[in-house]
Amino acid sequence: MHDHHLPQFHVRLPRGYLNDPNGPVELGGTTHLYFQSRSYAEIAVPVEWGHATSEDLVHWTLQRPAMSPVPGGLDSDGCWSGNTVVDGESVRAFYSGKVEQRPYQSVLTAVSDRDGANFGPPVQVVDDPAPEEGVTMFRDPFVWRDGSRWRMVVGAAGPDNTASMRQYCSEDGSSWVFEGDLARLPRTEFDGIDTGEGWECPQLIAVDGREIAIVSSWSHEHGPGAVLAFPIDASPAPRRVDDGHNFYAASVMRESSYGQVLFGWITEGRSAAEWQTAGWAGAISLPRRAWLDGDQLCSEPHPAVARLRVDSGRPASGATVGAQVEIMVPAVSGTVRLQYDEGHWLDIVVDLDADTLTLDRSAAGGESGARAETATSTRAFSDRTDWAARIFLDGSVVEVFTSAGRSITSRVYPTTPPPWHVHAPAGAVVWDLARSISSAHEREIVRVEAVTVR
Repeated sequence: MHDHHLPQFHVRLPRGYLNDPNGPVELGGTTHLYFQSRSYAEIAVPVEWGHATSEDLVHWTLQRPAMSPVPGGLDSDGCWSGNTVVDGESVRAFYSGKVEQRPYQSVLTAVSDRDGANFGPPVQVVDDPAPEEGVTMFRDPFVWRDGSRWRMVVGAAGPDNTASMRQYCSEDGSSWVFEGDLARLPRTEFDGIDTGEGWECPQLIAVDGREIAIVSSWSHEHGPGAVLAFPIDASPAPRRVDDGHNFYAASVMRESSYGQVLFGWITEGRSAAEWQTAGWAGAISLPRRAWLDGDQLCSEPHPAVARLRVDSGRPASGATVGAQVEIMVPAVSGTVRLQYDEGHWLDIVVDLDADTLTLDRSAAGGESGARAETATSTRAFSDRTDWAARIFLDGSVVEVFTSAGRSITSRVYPTTPPPWHVHAPAGAVVWDLARSISSAHEREIVRVEAVTVR
């Protein structure tokens, strides 16, 4: 049977477990997106780096995994998160090597062949923290070029619940010197947000002439929290990058012909037993571009996403749709309801007077693991566009963007497959969207035996 929950235009695996995006990079006009990948939908399977390529940022071809653990090596239990940098005609990866029983995930580097498809053996380039530093978590390097020099930040959790981005510098990308913390913050609650005991997946994005840190808050007791952002030229006052239930581990492409582009991991909202039965889990968000409103990082779908539209649009209210659509809501208050069947629906509520957009999935039904709480974006609207919201539906994935640059990413798992029905304010428009994920080596990708020779 067709799985109507399976996304068709978000990057995902046909089978297996996908999580953090790693090091999107453009090489020779081709965008390479790497991501955490497991051939089975089982957490116990060691992580490798999956690989997808695109010529236009929205139509993706799944390639064979680009990096796999080396038995007995520095990453024998998993090639975990990091990023990539173009180094001459090759791609150099920096990532965390997982080895069970070791206190930290060591910072490793590996160099690809010319097409970024296969990475060579890993080499450790940064010393693990000294025991006397009291660091309890250390992982996820992010590297960028700063003129002729290389710079790196690594996420950490330190003494007294202090989260930090540890900073390093290099002349050649191989020998690195620790330069202290680029940013640090004792765990606190800021504007209702837990800033975390530690920061995973640190990133830096240059926006409007300022460097903005993007981090994923984390704690030993609760694990992943939320993706937060703050300018590094001021005391950290982190604010959420996405107000939804299912966005984590953001990843930045700092240099490309598309400008700077932001991706994230769309987590699952169902139980492990349910996604293991389905055989797949996880997806990568649509590419986003960013700007600043004061110190608040805002984002919207990259303009390239419009290439997914397969028609000229039609009135949304009363429309019958499949599982892959975009709905654009004009600047009026009202509710967009996606009606799955008589007793189940998803509501997106635009309230211009309150300046809020709310996603309410409490009546969506579906699989038992999906939580039913709502998600709300405040200060949601501005006059920079003639629309209030853009809603992207892709199977179980919902991404909503507001005119002021707020976003809500969530998951819903309706039992009833399409066709579904839309109720929307007058003037709302709906487009059908194309399937954009294909596989260059489908058989190799879904086989458990598929490995990359390193």
